[in-house]
Amino acid sequence: MTDSELLLAVYEGMSELNQRTAKLEQGMTEVKQDVADLKQDMTEVKQDMTEVKQDMTEVKQDVADLKQDVTEMKLSLENETNHNIQLLAENHCDLVDKLNQAIPVADKALLNEVQISGLRIRVDSLEKEVAEMKDRIA
Repeated sequence: MTDSELLLAVYEGMSELNQRTAKLEQGMTEVKQDVADLKQDMTEVKQDMTEVKQDMTEVKQDVADLKQDVTEMKLSLENETNHNIQLLAENHCDLVDKLNQAIPVADKALLNEVQISGLRIRVDSLEKEVAEMKDRIA
């Protein structure tokens, strides 16, 4: 092998090595771009997570407020509504007694029918009130 051939072979080897180096550099540029894209994506993910944490804090506060509201409604129902129902029932009994005194009833079945009718009306009314309260709660 002559010097020229040897130089040509070395030159071709160097040329191939340069091409490979250029490809590696291009690959590294792509990798660097991919890493930069990943960093950008991670920044966006972190921002999204911060927003989710803030939203969760708000949701937790809303749930706590709702629990407080439900507790207050339960207490109101228990204290006020039950008391009012008891008063209505007592007054209804007083009215039935007065009715019994004012109207002599010969037939006990008729008296029972009047009482049952009054109680049905009152139960229907109370059921409507309870349904309205449930609707307001819901």
